Amino acid sequence: MKKKILVVDDEPRLAALIETYLTQFGYQVRKAEDGEQALAIAAKEKPDLIILDIMMPKMDGYEFMQQYCKGSNTPIILLTAKVEDEDKVLGLEMGADDYVIKPFRPRELMARVKAVLRRTSIHELTGNVLICKDIILNHNSRMVKVRDEYVNLTPSEFDLLAALMAKPDCVFSRPDLLDLIQGVRFEGYERTIDLHVKNLRAKLNDSPKKPRYIRTVYGAGYYFVSKG
Repeated sequence: MKKKILVVDDEPRLAALIETYLTQFGYQVRKAEDGEQALAIAAKEKPDLIILDIMMPKMDGYEFMQQYCKGSNTPIILLTAKVEDEDKVLGLEMGADDYVIKPFRPRELMARVKAVLRRTSIHELTGNVLICKDIILNHNSRMVKVRDEYVNLTPSEFDLLAALMAKPDCVFSRPDLLDLIQGVRFEGYERTIDLHVKNLRAKLNDSPKKPRYIRTVYGAGYYFVSKG
């Protein structure tokens, strides 16, 4: 069955261009011009992935995520003309998995779409449960419990934690983690890992100064602490 992708953008030409490429790659495409329309379409169509513009009339991308992500863990790739770190952090904190900065090459976007959908499909097929310290991570249900309390993670945060927990005390570089959770590298996107780690630590109540779970090795990367 073809994967269904919802494209949300108020620029008709750009939305049509993205639709053309997605169709060529074999995806089903639905389109919306603003957040309000996207909410209605997403509720009905149940997309496998959402490509979401931030700046739109009526309801922008942030407002859409604020409402939609409460009851869904559908992967979201943001399209943004903003390049400030604060904007990227806000988008990732609200539930986005990744971002692509305008203007972008369509094939770059397609590669990232393919990577996100591939890793989602892989995790849907696994039934592994990882247990380390007081964290239980279930690949099959994509649920995480910390000290018997469920923690709501975005798909990328979940995959990042799973990668680190699978090999505790093994240091992963940022490019390696980017490959593991997205399956594709692009110059400048390694910063995405730092933002995901920051958000993940906050949700796990893990202090970066005295980390219980995720430790930073400066100049090298990150690892999950198995003891202590």
